[in-house]
Amino acid sequence: MARNGKRVLAWLPPMAPSFVLLGLFVVGPIAWCLYAAFTNTALTGIAARRPQFVGLDNFKNLFTSADVGASLWLTVLFVLGSAVVGQNGAGMLLAVFMQRRSRVLRGIVGTIVVAAWVLPEVVAAFAVYAFLNTNGTLNEVLGALGLGGQNWLYTAPLFAVVLANIWRGTAFSMLVYQAALSEVPSDLTEAAEVDGAGPVRRFWHVVLPVIRRTVVTNLMLITLQTLGVFALIFVLTAGGPDNKTRTLPLLMYEQAFKFGQIGYGTAIAVVLLALGAVFSLVYIRSLKTEV
Repeated sequence: MARNGKRVLAWLPPMAPSFVLLGLFVVGPIAWCLYAAFTNTALTGIAARRPQFVGLDNFKNLFTSADVGASLWLTVLFVLGSAVVGQNGAGMLLAVFMQRRSRVLRGIVGTIVVAAWVLPEVVAAFAVYAFLNTNGTLNEVLGALGLGGQNWLYTAPLFAVVLANIWRGTAFSMLVYQAALSEVPSDLTEAAEVDGAGPVRRFWHVVLPVIRRTVVTNLMLITLQTLGVFALIFVLTAGGPDNKTRTLPLLMYEQAFKFGQIGYGTAIAVVLLALGAVFSLVYIRSLKTEV
């Protein structure tokens, strides 16, 4: 027991600053959010000065609201389309494509893809807006080809924001999978090739099982990041048209800061936090399951 106590005292002081920072910027905000979700806290009025405990009223209103249900569904679609399928799939394809290419080609493709990732989210959103709006680059190209253009942000808003998030975030998955593929033993793929397995079968039956944990970890990271995407959608569509891209982060912002209902907005934030926990549990569970 004495030795264990000495070990704790040995590592505790160096870790103390990390614990303090985690408490201030992670645990503290989450705790306040949980508290505010059960109050009528507001930006103005009496509730701003003296908020009152309202119990489960915010959650009752939340779960009976058609707006919350629609936003929850849009959030799930946005995450599945832009993260689970889009960023994950495109990142894997790019990593496999560049695995045996020349250094020059890898450098060119890598630079183009990473450039979108390092851009600030607002700048990336304006770049996509300039590409997809009525007088944007895409319509100019379509016009030159004799094809009719349209306002993509109005006619296909969800597809537009999904495409924008894929373009901006694919670099992370690509880099993760490039590192994972470089660690796959070459003798495994060579043995499968000798046995007559084609590229697709080698990837599916040999490479993918080896990097399975990396795939799940990457999925969890990009899913949690995508759940909180706000600025990209807000700049492109502001949740419109007709609330067709109003995901939970945008609905939370609208209720908390546009309408001043901080308590109700934080209740939506708790739902978003719970949704992230559900995705995380699914991924962690899959990590424990053997192939």
